[in-house]
Amino acid sequence: MVENSRDNDDNDEMLAEKFGGYTVKQRLREEIESPFRNLRLYLFGVSTASALLALYFSAFSALKGYLGGFSNIPPLEESLQSCAINVGAVLVCGFLTYRDYVAGEANLERISKGGALARLRVISMNKNLKHQLTMKDYRRNSRVVIAVGGDEYISTLLRSLSADQRSNSMNLVDSLKEVNAIIVPVLLEDNGKRVGYTLDKWQALQLVNDEDQNFDVSCADSIISIPTGNRQWSDYLKSEIETAQKQGFDVMTKGFTITVKKNGRILRRATGQPQWNTFISAMEVMDGSQFGMPGDSANNKKSLK
Repeated sequence: MVENSRDNDDNDEMLAEKFGGYTVKQRLREEIESPFRNLRLYLFGVSTASALLALYFSAFSALKGYLGGFSNIPPLEESLQSCAINVGAVLVCGFLTYRDYVAGEANLERISKGGALARLRVISMNKNLKHQLTMKDYRRNSRVVIAVGGDEYISTLLRSLSADQRSNSMNLVDSLKEVNAIIVPVLLEDNGKRVGYTLDKWQALQLVNDEDQNFDVSCADSIISIPTGNRQWSDYLKSEIETAQKQGFDVMTKGFTITVKKNGRILRRATGQPQWNTFISAMEVMDGSQFGMPGDSANNKKSLK
């Protein structure tokens, strides 16, 4: 029993080792998703090398034909035709090899980022669940909306969940619960360079000028999870923030959301505050739940313990 446990630990360590920036486990998963990519890379790569070799000899023959004085060489026109054919083969095979390689690297990056997302830790405000969870714990059970922004953005978001300004009854939280939504507000500080303590912001939330109807800071506890392990969250969101800033978006005031499907994959990214009405009405179709996507059907719903 002890030896089997040690063997399993050794296998886990081996799968976790990185080479070329990705773990063995991530590369195996990419190979499962695209089982013939390595075969195509090999065939296209060999074809490219073969075309380059043929181009070398045809170009050498063309040069000798142009200079003259050599025997046993094909006519110059024939050599030039061979050169043209080989150049075309190099370009086509090289392009196909490069395209498949880039697609594989992009897929590996997605898998790697998906793994990083799954490991992010949160504190559930729902008293019926374990207090500390990882994002992976929400797979197959919940759709997660990660809302990222500065102080004012997060305050507005949390206040919209703590008070319903649309009617005299608190129904927004109930509607979000019906579509299995979990909201993870992430407070940014220092112009997006680090993640702050969202829990303090949540606990300090107060009514503003009596404009919020039915204000109750605890009413949304069942759908709120607060990020913990701020450094890991900062590392994960770094590329998202940089991309948004390069596109001219102010991540501190405007903010952005990342919607994660029940299967753990990212459904969409959007700027601004979440549009709850659209989210609630469209979510069943947008993430494939109505079409029997794995892990999304009603038969697969399980409660977190």
